[in-house]
Amino acid sequence: MIPLVSPSEAVDRVVAVLGELPGTRWVGIDGKGASGKSSLADRIQSTLTNAVVVRADDFARPDVAGWEQDRFLRQVLFPLASGRPARYQRWDWATHTGAEWHDVPVGVPVIVEGVSSTDVRLGVPWDLTMWVEASYEVRLARVLSRDGPQWLDRWLTDWMPSEDAYEAEQRPRQRVDLIVDGERLPPQP
Repeated sequence: MIPLVSPSEAVDRVVAVLGELPGTRWVGIDGKGASGKSSLADRIQSTLTNAVVVRADDFARPDVAGWEQDRFLRQVLFPLASGRPARYQRWDWATHTGAEWHDVPVGVPVIVEGVSSTDVRLGVPWDLTMWVEASYEVRLARVLSRDGPQWLDRWLTDWMPSEDAYEAEQRPRQRVDLIVDGERLPPQP
């Protein structure tokens, strides 16, 4: 049985696991939208020296279902796996163009967070994976607070159903190392 842990216990577990590993280390934080993944990633990053957060949302585009996993592989995973620094460009939804570039050095903890970030087809050599759990009601309230009512239809007809389909297909809650209580995490602004 995969344990349900508090956010603090999750951070402690990451520190314990990664503290003994040399080289680039990988932490995957998966879960449904507005469950608390970004908040947890930020908390872990603030605890680990030189950790870098890579957000699946930086690879999301309005005209692409899910996120650009192939671009993540080319710009982040493949370079780091071959011992080279990675560099990726965040996609800007507002302008529908590439935005600023982010550097990811070799030999640091890399925290990948986002819906379907631990997709088995990516082939990331995870050191630790987590699923952040929050109820539908909590997630919907966070969505409305964070994104406003103008995005609610897209959440209800596109994003939430695609998250449910991913969960049904890959069952990430059954293959991660930890399940984190996302209701105990503060929502992102």
